[in-house]
Amino acid sequence: MFDRLEISVLPPGPRFSAQVRFWVNGEDVVEEAVGHGGRGPYAAEALPAGRPSPLRATGEARRLELGEPDCTGGCCGFLTVVVQRFGEIVQWSDWEVPWPAHTAVPHPPPELHFDAGQYDAEVARAEGDRWWRVYL
Repeated sequence: MFDRLEISVLPPGPRFSAQVRFWVNGEDVVEEAVGHGGRGPYAAEALPAGRPSPLRATGEARRLELGEPDCTGGCCGFLTVVVQRFGEIVQWSDWEVPWPAHTAVPHPPPELHFDAGQYDAEVARAEGDRWWRVYL
C-alpha cells in the first residue's frame, strides 16, 4: 500500500511568508517533526514560478528541506528528506530532524513510498495553484 501525499500552502502570517505543508496519510509531516510554531518551506521556493518545483522526483536522489523549528534551522537544524524516483515509486527516506529538544517527535518520520502518478499529479496541482502569489 502506498502513502498518500497532499500539499497545501498556508497564507502568510506575522512571522513568515506563505509556506508549504505536507500532509501524508492525513498527518502534517512538518508540524509532527518540527513542533508547533515551526514552518515549512516558503511557497516561493518550493513552488517557484516559471520552473519545475524541487519537489518533483527524479531518478537522481536529492535532499530537500521541508521545515524548521520555531527557533530557526540555523540554531536547531532542519527537517530534511531525500527524494528519489524508482520507476513508478517515489521514495522519501533518510530523514534528518531538528535537535530533539525542539521537536514534537524525538525520532525521524518513517520511510515513505508514494505512487509516482499520484505524487506527480499532486505536485503539478500545487504548482498550478498560485493563489498565494497575491501576497508576494
